[in-house]
Amino acid sequence: MVSDKTVLAVIRASRPTFRNQNDKIAFAVHSSFLASGYVLTATGSQALCDTALSNSSSEEVAVDHWNELNDEYAFVYANPERGSKKVLLKCLVMNEILLVDALSEGSSEPVHLDINVGEYAGEDGGSNYSQQFKNLDKLVKIIDGDILSKFDGSANASSSNKRSETTERQEIHETGTRFGDPAIPPNHPVGGGHNIGGSMLVGPNDPRFFGGIGGIGGEPGFPGGQLGVPPGARFDPYGPPGVPGFEPNRFTRNPRRPGYDAHPDLQHFRRDPDSDYI
Repeated sequence: MVSDKTVLAVIRASRPTFRNQNDKIAFAVHSSFLASGYVLTATGSQALCDTALSNSSSEEVAVDHWNELNDEYAFVYANPERGSKKVLLKCLVMNEILLVDALSEGSSEPVHLDINVGEYAGEDGGSNYSQQFKNLDKLVKIIDGDILSKFDGSANASSSNKRSETTERQEIHETGTRFGDPAIPPNHPVGGGHNIGGSMLVGPNDPRFFGGIGGIGGEPGFPGGQLGVPPGARFDPYGPPGVPGFEPNRFTRNPRRPGYDAHPDLQHFRRDPDSDYI
C-alpha cells in the first residue's frame, strides 16, 4: 500500500515544473504509480500511440514531456514484480475535474476515477513541493483504493466478495429466505396440501373455503370465531348501536336445516306447496 510520504518523496526527486493546478494532480497520480513499484516506459504523445501497450520494450524512460499536451496527460508503465505487464494511464481535464482512466494490458475494461482538482491542489510553493498540495494523504488513499489496488491481488478478492454477495441476493430473491431466517413452507398443489382433496370444480361446500360454508360443527362461518366473522376480526355495526335491526347476528346466515341441502342463502325462501318457482 502506497503512502503520501513516499509519493511526496517521488515528487521531490523528480522536481517537476507545474504549469497549473491540473499538472499537480496529474503528477501526483503518476508519482503514486512509481511509488507502487511501476516503471515509466512512455509518456506524452508516445504513450497515446496504438502500440503503447503492445510494445514489448520495458525500458525505463525519463519523465520529460509529460505535460506537453493541453488538458491531457498519458503514461505507460510496466511492473517488473508482475511479469512487466503494462498499464496505460490517461488523465483528461474536464472543467474542475481530472478524469483518470487506467487500462491494464490484455484487459478491455479500464478503471476510472474522478478527482476534484481544487480539493487537492495547493497554492504555488515554488520548490517547496509539500505546499503545492493539500489533503495529499486523502488523495493518495483514493488513488490506491480506486486504481492501484485493482491491478493487484486485492482486486481479485474484492471481485470474489462481490460475486458472493450477488449470489446471496439471487438466492434470497428466489427462495425468500437466507441462512438463519425461518423457513417458508413450499406451496402445496391444489388438492394435495394439508390433506385437502377435491377436484378442480370448487363449490361452496369445498373444505378449502375455511372448512366450507358449514364451518365448524356444520354451522356457517369461519372456523374458530364468531359466525360469519374471520378469527381476530372486529365487527363494526352497520348503524348506530342499540338500534333494532342492526345487531351483529342480524347479518349472519341461518344454520342449515337438518336434511336440507340447499344453499343457506336459498333457505330464506319458504316453499309454498301451492306455487312453483325455479
